[in-house]
Amino acid sequence: MRMLVLHGPNLNLLGTRERSLYGTTSLKAVNDAITRLAEQIGIHVEIKQSNSEGELVTWIQEARTGFDGLIINPAGYTHTSVAIRDAIAATALPTVEVHLTNIHQREPFRHRSYIAGVALGQVSGFGPTGYLLAMRGLLDHLKSTRTARRTPRKGGGKA
Repeated sequence: MRMLVLHGPNLNLLGTRERSLYGTTSLKAVNDAITRLAEQIGIHVEIKQSNSEGELVTWIQEARTGFDGLIINPAGYTHTSVAIRDAIAATALPTVEVHLTNIHQREPFRHRSYIAGVALGQVSGFGPTGYLLAMRGLLDHLKSTRTARRTPRKGGGKA
């Protein structure tokens, strides 16, 4: 199985930006933890970060071929980007939205996620561990949907 992990704007500054909110863990350390877990659970993971909305949209569109699922932290684009939302909807890839902080405990403008409506699920408030939770949840979902597709219905008739 193959997963694409996308980090949105300003996440390249993790470890140095607003430490009281985002902690001291760098993006490299987050990516290293993601890579280690991927190896442990036997999946291929590709990780990318961009501050550009258009680049994120392009990567999401390209993920239609070659990836089984998407994990995305759209960061500030969570609350503004119909384009990212539409790209996720268009690919129909199972997607998990991740946020390091609990967006529902923050400023009111952060409570609205354009991504949530097209995502399989959302993990927020667990810091970098949220990515690992998202990977495990997405893997479980992908395995169960593959099993369901392979399991013939009893009785041989149409449902």
